[in-house]
Amino acid sequence: MALNRKLRFGMIGGGRGAFIGAVHRIAARMDGQAELIAGAFSSDAARSRASGADLHLDPARVYGSYQEMARAEAKRPASERLDFVAIVTPNHQHFPPAKLFLEQGFNVVCDKPVTLNLAEAKKLAAVVKKTKKVFVLTHNYTGNAMVKQARALVAAGHLGRIRKVVVEYPQGWLSTRLEATGQKQAAWRSDPRKSGAAGAMGDIGTHAENLARYVTGLPIAELCADLTSFVPGRKLDDDGNILVRFKGGAKGVLHASQISVGEENNLSLRVYGEKAGLEWKQEHPNELVVKYPDRPAEIWRRGNGYNGPAAAQAARIPPGHPEGYLEAFGNIYREAFRAIAAEVSGKRPPRDLDFPGIADGIEGMQFIAAAVRSARLGARWVKFPRCL
Repeated sequence: MALNRKLRFGMIGGGRGAFIGAVHRIAARMDGQAELIAGAFSSDAARSRASGADLHLDPARVYGSYQEMARAEAKRPASERLDFVAIVTPNHQHFPPAKLFLEQGFNVVCDKPVTLNLAEAKKLAAVVKKTKKVFVLTHNYTGNAMVKQARALVAAGHLGRIRKVVVEYPQGWLSTRLEATGQKQAAWRSDPRKSGAAGAMGDIGTHAENLARYVTGLPIAELCADLTSFVPGRKLDDDGNILVRFKGGAKGVLHASQISVGEENNLSLRVYGEKAGLEWKQEHPNELVVKYPDRPAEIWRRGNGYNGPAAAQAARIPPGHPEGYLEAFGNIYREAFRAIAAEVSGKRPPRDLDFPGIADGIEGMQFIAAAVRSARLGARWVKFPRCL
């Protein structure tokens, strides 16, 4: 649903020294459909103002707190009003601003995981339902063209009945106690007051769970988790291994680690069915390998005409020109803008929307809660409840 103008958005968090805020700003502006015009970029008012100046924003629309921003922006006339806000804070600051801005009539894009804990996620789902606003959760890897092609192959029965799912997400950046050096990203991710009940499993394990579910369409029925804090003094897990039983009978292995020395961002997914298997790697995102029992493996590449419509829609440039993390993030935003533009126009949203939302947020928080509970019980199998 096209508007005759750009969408106006504000940002909560993402100021100087932040990583993910800059990623969101690039992704939101990638297709020229949105413009950042307001923000509360830090809980420190001076830092927020400085960050706003870095971005050349009107000082009158740069705020010292998200509460101040919500009050002021809600009073603006329709011709100036924000169409959505992007929340790019640490986990413990997702729920309060999301709830407030939804209740003030704004659509919301939120970084993952959706909240600090499952109780907050359930409350937020109720707010989304009540306000009828668009809520987007940036599980960005599902925006990759070849991830969408993998999903299409599974849905079409190309692999046959799914038997095995292996999803791995090893990183090595927290193999030492980096949080003790004052490094901002390490500090909040290793603090249970800001990160929540899980460390690596909450930070990147939720991406692995979401990717596996998106491609296969299989929800988790139960899991058995072994979570470890290898680095002395670290309060949250930095490594985890989970056995998974999916609804319908498929079995899986999910591994997430931030102490795998030498690894950068090596998210990968393998899915095996009765007739074929497939493999996708985030560090080589333009290729999808499809494997067979009776002939050589095929390498499907992004941007080619043999891919399906979803993969074609997600490909931005011709084949041979690499696309990756930022483009996938941009695809999530581009798809979300279809829903936000419809909401702003008072129209019905398109029926074929494909972006993560509050249901995915609930699923992620259930995954964290179940994994932590299983680990605390000595790696016992625990049921995975359905909340939505």
